[in-house]
Amino acid sequence: MTIPIRLSRREHEIMEIVFALGKATLTDIQSRMDNAPTRAALRSLLTILESKGHLAHGKEGREFTYHATLERGGVGRSALRRVLDVFFDGSLKDAVSAHFSDPDEKISAREIAELEALLEAARSKQGRSTPSRTSSASKKIS
Repeated sequence: MTIPIRLSRREHEIMEIVFALGKATLTDIQSRMDNAPTRAALRSLLTILESKGHLAHGKEGREFTYHATLERGGVGRSALRRVLDVFFDGSLKDAVSAHFSDPDEKISAREIAELEALLEAARSKQGRSTPSRTSSASKKIS
């Protein structure tokens, strides 16, 4: 089970930067932000993210460095769940359909094969955990 992670747009942007860099100073973060806030405002956002348990800091030289305290995968799953809930009424099928219907999206044969393998693994897992393939669990895949 993943813990729901709610982040503001700015907090999300900061976390993306920290994940990409591994660890980052305030200057690193500010230089990579769109329409970056002032240093004081950014310090406040970093403090908020620390109080929420998403970031921790250490000191290197004269500057603090910030690093994520949560794994990227867990944060990503939580963010995906929010997108599914908000924009697709919780339907993974509708989200994937929207992605595939975009004419600008190019999906390689390798990626299609990997997706097929994931679906087959989900079918196998479902077959072991539920006695009936028409249960509500099967609706999550279809």
